[in-house]
Amino acid sequence: MNLNSLTPAAGSVKTRKRIGRGTGSGLGGTSTKGHKGQKSRSGYSRKVGFEGGQMPIQRRLPKFGFKNVNRVEFKAINLETIEVLAKSANLSKIGLNELREAGFISRTALVKVLGKGALTVKVEVEANAFSKSAEQAIVAAGGTVVKL
Repeated sequence: MNLNSLTPAAGSVKTRKRIGRGTGSGLGGTSTKGHKGQKSRSGYSRKVGFEGGQMPIQRRLPKFGFKNVNRVEFKAINLETIEVLAKSANLSKIGLNELREAGFISRTALVKVLGKGALTVKVEVEANAFSKSAEQAIVAAGGTVVKL
């Protein structure tokens, strides 16, 4: 086998259409653009959402819903996750830095601890928010809750 004898597999390489190169090519004349009309002209660019003068769909449909600009998005962390992290890393305090290093949250995420699962380890948990059930479970296990 030599470099000069290598060829692509049969049918894997197609030649591109050479449009507007004379009538003999079969793609001359109107250059596959049909006859006359706005789309056949040079410089034509279709506007986004344009439907040929018909009222476009984004104007036919009514407005719907709204976005609350004051919404605060929390990343949910369950008690079972805290349990696993505390046991595996042998931690007595779990805060945002520990969750970041473990890969559970991003750098800018706000954390809310939720009450899914059971907590048997005494641990100090530091987060932005807690559900009532999570707070009760942490205190019941002998731990403490720190709201940031």
